[in-house]
Amino acid sequence: MKVLLTTTSFQDTPGVHQELLYSQGFDIETLRGPILEEELLPIIHKYDAIICGDDEYTASVIKKGVSGKLKYLCKYGVGLDRIDLEAAKMFNVAVTNCPAVNQVSVSEHVLALLFTYQRNIHLQYNSVQEGSWIRITGNEIQGKTIGIIGLGAVGKELAKKSSALGMRVLGFDLFKDEDFLSKYPEVSFVESLNIIYENADIISLHLPHNKETEHLINKEVIFKKLKRKPILINTARGMLVDTKALIKGLKTKHLAGYLTDVLAHEPMLKDEVLLGLDNVIITPHIGSRTYESVQRQGVMAVNNLLNLLKSEN
Repeated sequence: MKVLLTTTSFQDTPGVHQELLYSQGFDIETLRGPILEEELLPIIHKYDAIICGDDEYTASVIKKGVSGKLKYLCKYGVGLDRIDLEAAKMFNVAVTNCPAVNQVSVSEHVLALLFTYQRNIHLQYNSVQEGSWIRITGNEIQGKTIGIIGLGAVGKELAKKSSALGMRVLGFDLFKDEDFLSKYPEVSFVESLNIIYENADIISLHLPHNKETEHLINKEVIFKKLKRKPILINTARGMLVDTKALIKGLKTKHLAGYLTDVLAHEPMLKDEVLLGLDNVIITPHIGSRTYESVQRQGVMAVNNLLNLLKSEN
């Protein structure tokens, strides 16, 4: 069986996930994703299975794949917004993902971004490297209100950590997990996003990208609904935020800052419009890239493929 591996963190991080994959006797080829539609179309028909990252599996790509050997798309990671699930179902291509494996790493990355920005660590690191000893006064996060939009695995983990750090936690989700809320009563569940918009000093996004969530943070939210000029953190998907409105909001100080691990276009464009803004921190989609998380995700992705193969035997 021929398998294409495109996720770079799987390839770049040694561990048990690699040992598991390469011990199966598959004919494995690697490419460094994310792979665009036009790059996939000429080659996808050659593979039985793909262990993929955020490549573009459009309807055209999937149709071309099944004209050859394609049967399995095993997502390394959680989000499936880059895979046309309707097309996969139509052409009988099995799709799997890896839920509830990266919440520790991503929630820690949210806090790393927040601490960095609030204490100006990025600015002071750079100034010291240049030979300066300028000291900038920062801010504590204890006592601040964080609004977490999306209480899935990552959102819940962030809620627990934020509360432990002395923050007031507001959480919004379409599904109210009573078991979680009873176990962590310090997390205040809100039924309206407006409560977060009006009260949060920090807003952290933890939603999938779909038609309902695209540009959730838009001109109306930034200029009419936000009351406390919050810091916005995004480790979910770049398309949750209207970039044009965001930049205007950052320049007019309706937002105190934007700390993001994701962009609307990845890899980052050379003329990325967020570059150069002094109240923006960008990291290159590394929220889940820890040795621990990569191995958990990688093992699950491989086991998902093995389970699909077993189910057909």
